[in-house]
Amino acid sequence: MARRKLGGWPVAATLAWVAGLALSPAWAAPEQGSRAPLQFRITEGNIENAFFQDGSVAAHLLLSSGEKPRVLVAFPAGNSGAGLWFEPTDKPVHWSLGQVTGQRRTVDGHAWNGIAADASVTADRLVLKDAVLGSIRMLRDYQQGQGYAAQLAATPKVAATPQLTERSVSWQRERLDGAPGYAIALSTDNGRFTREDGHLVLRPQRAGEAMRLHIEASTGETPLTPFTHLLNDHAQPDERSREALQFLSYREKFLAGSWRFDTYFGRDTMMSLRLLMPVLQPAAVDAGIASVLARLSPDGQVAHEEGIGEFAVMQHLKEDGKPSAEPIYDYVMVDSNVMLPPVAAAWLLDDPRGRHGARAFLAGKLGAGRQGDALVRNLLFVANSSEAFARQPVYSNLIALKPNAKVGQWRDSNEGIGRGRYPYDVNAVWMPSALRAIGQFLDAGLLDDYTTPVQRERLRAAATSADAWERHASALFAVRVSNERASEQVRDYARQIGVSDAAALKAVDASPVEFPAIALDAQGKPIPVLNSDEGFQLLFGKPDAAVLDRNVGNLMRPFPAGLMTDVGMLVANPAYADHDVWSRFGNNAYHGTVVWAWQQAIMAAGLKRQLARSDLPATTRQHLEAAQAGLWHAICAAQAVRTSELWSWSYANGQYRIQPFGAEGAHEDESNAAQLWSTVFLALPAPAGLSCR
Repeated sequence: MARRKLGGWPVAATLAWVAGLALSPAWAAPEQGSRAPLQFRITEGNIENAFFQDGSVAAHLLLSSGEKPRVLVAFPAGNSGAGLWFEPTDKPVHWSLGQVTGQRRTVDGHAWNGIAADASVTADRLVLKDAVLGSIRMLRDYQQGQGYAAQLAATPKVAATPQLTERSVSWQRERLDGAPGYAIALSTDNGRFTREDGHLVLRPQRAGEAMRLHIEASTGETPLTPFTHLLNDHAQPDERSREALQFLSYREKFLAGSWRFDTYFGRDTMMSLRLLMPVLQPAAVDAGIASVLARLSPDGQVAHEEGIGEFAVMQHLKEDGKPSAEPIYDYVMVDSNVMLPPVAAAWLLDDPRGRHGARAFLAGKLGAGRQGDALVRNLLFVANSSEAFARQPVYSNLIALKPNAKVGQWRDSNEGIGRGRYPYDVNAVWMPSALRAIGQFLDAGLLDDYTTPVQRERLRAAATSADAWERHASALFAVRVSNERASEQVRDYARQIGVSDAAALKAVDASPVEFPAIALDAQGKPIPVLNSDEGFQLLFGKPDAAVLDRNVGNLMRPFPAGLMTDVGMLVANPAYADHDVWSRFGNNAYHGTVVWAWQQAIMAAGLKRQLARSDLPATTRQHLEAAQAGLWHAICAAQAVRTSELWSWSYANGQYRIQPFGAEGAHEDESNAAQLWSTVFLALPAPAGLSCR
């Protein structure tokens, strides 16, 4: 009798798989590599994160306890995943995770890679709400309540049909273009799966008993290739950061963070490379920069994010009517374009290891051309973008967000730059730094084989405008608040958000408060939100002593006068803005009054760089050293969440306390437990006399 096919798998084989699970012959034994699999766990709030990487298998399992249970597995392969969301429960449930192993199998000649895990859960019953399989971007949309229903209506095939037995349930389907797809299954030996009123329900066999579950999930997407030698002997001995970095690093690309961003992001790659550069093996830095060059647009813009796997298939179906898996690149960000030149220069010109191999790197093949050709495309794009403001330095000639775009730099949530149009960092830091890097490349002669004399002349003209760009742009973002007004704002803001103002008011001296605005609005008016982006200036620029004293001093004041709290340096403080701005920058906002690990790293690296200068007066050095000590005190206070994307805080009894962002369901998004640029402290040892141990 012919066997009916479901999503490329025979139904009979599917039922045997979910019934037998760990004993199923469809699963091959884990590959025996030259080293043990990478396995580590991170617990944040109600979320248990388990990471597994072994050859062709790489997976991140999340178990969410509390009143909104969830099982989710994310795969770097194809930025794919499978998630099970349960209906809210009357009382909190609790997951306990046991062993996790890697599994591989072959179906119809295609490799499927995944994991198996043993877990237990305490619950009177679990009612399945939804099973979502496919692109992580689709799972992300579902988690945020954005767009999944519309996508399901437009493409019903993304829904997988459950296969149910008394002891097991599974979902699996092909990718929309017929390629190997995605699967997830649960089985239990002391519980029962039933259908009740149209819902799948899991109950314990005996009331009050923890249910033992076996979880299996897999993807048919093409696996990535982990680095076998990633770090050199100078890296810090932080095992958790090493493990997170290893999980996110592949020869094809670096991943921004897991679970939500298990693929290439241009900005994340470049900033992480820049900070990790001293401790990465040369091959890793080369691969990272090459991944950025490979994704440039024809006119030289840096790709922000890539759409791959089923997300690409869906987009091509929607736009072209054809199910192509050709990657789709997003070029909406304006900061990434001007980040590439200084980051590439830091490796190919400033670092002796990169400089030694620079000519060979640029000559390396990239499609039909060379990597040097790609770099020059970007440099010419930057030069062209700089010309209008260089000729006439008015706000309307600055680099703005793209038309109709609400985001364009690293604060890429709708409220990230206070509804501004002209970001401070892009214009006052990144563009001048990019223009100086262009001059460095020209001086080194590295562009000669990839440019015409006319192009070099154009690049040189742009490079010579760097100082004027910085001077004129910085002036447009200047904010000045009188002492009286500043004190009043701090006092009112502290009262509104329920924190003490005593230390903050004490830190506000008799002088006006002056700082760079986070952005300019569409009319060129500065948006007076104190922000951490001055760290970029410390890392890439050379501010004079007076600017250093003023700007660093403002940032290091206690919140809500500055950015410093007991749990870290906040990335934004709206105290000096109009009252209607305050609520948009709360500690529940993705880019609000929250702590991002990489921004602390940027500040730490920037302070270190400025302290290495020999032209600063003793008083300025003392101020910088005090700022460095205060920053590192805050960094060390948050070691428990050091690899996380970001975290929030609560305030009680005069103290700030860490709150994992999103782990309790009270925030607008969810933090990644492993974030690429949060591992950069591997290259940033604490200053002499300071230690986080």
